[in-house]
Amino acid sequence: MARIVIVEDDDLIATSLARALGAAGHDVTVAATLAAAEAPVADADLVLCDLGLPDGDGLDLITTLARDQPGLPVVALTARAEEGDVVARLASGAVDYVTKPFRLAELQARIEAHLRQASAIRPGGRRGGVVRVGDLAIDRGARRVMVGAREVALRPREFDLLARLASDAGDVVRREDIMSDVWDENWWGSTKTLDVHVNALRRKLGEEPGTPSRITAIRGVGYRLEVA
Repeated sequence: MARIVIVEDDDLIATSLARALGAAGHDVTVAATLAAAEAPVADADLVLCDLGLPDGDGLDLITTLARDQPGLPVVALTARAEEGDVVARLASGAVDYVTKPFRLAELQARIEAHLRQASAIRPGGRRGGVVRVGDLAIDRGARRVMVGAREVALRPREFDLLARLASDAGDVVRREDIMSDVWDENWWGSTKTLDVHVNALRRKLGEEPGTPSRITAIRGVGYRLEVA
């Protein structure tokens, strides 16, 4: 059982989600405003957060949670479909987003995948080993990344993505394999989230737009982490 907080002011959506997640065995709390969400999210295992709330933008809550509770998976719920909004909500700290209207079964599958992923990276489930690729050092056990002498702070999904590419450094890793290994083998959504995460990862590794990247996109196939 996981503690899930739904931050959503649409009563129909919130009630339907709460009922379905409760039936799946989870402990569900609903908050209709940012203010009402402040207390329950402190003890949550996963947060579903609408962006358009009566007392502010859900992105503000997502950004705060990414800073204060970096291991907490947050899924953004939104009616905004523009690419700029997608990038903003993922860059702010959400591990995923779902555009309304959404299929309940798909959202539930994503929630379960994120809960499994979060559980796997908690202390006690560490797998050791440092992988070095060029000036990158990826410590799987400590979940730390160094670029030269500089430590880079990555979100859990960003770390897992980089570690997956590093495990086959120099080779192309297919999009389908990345989604299966980093997200979940039952992922049903668009793989556009992969491209957004790669772009965020490039920025955090210190790369500027238009400059050579450590991560090369192979059109229609996947991505390759360069060894030099």
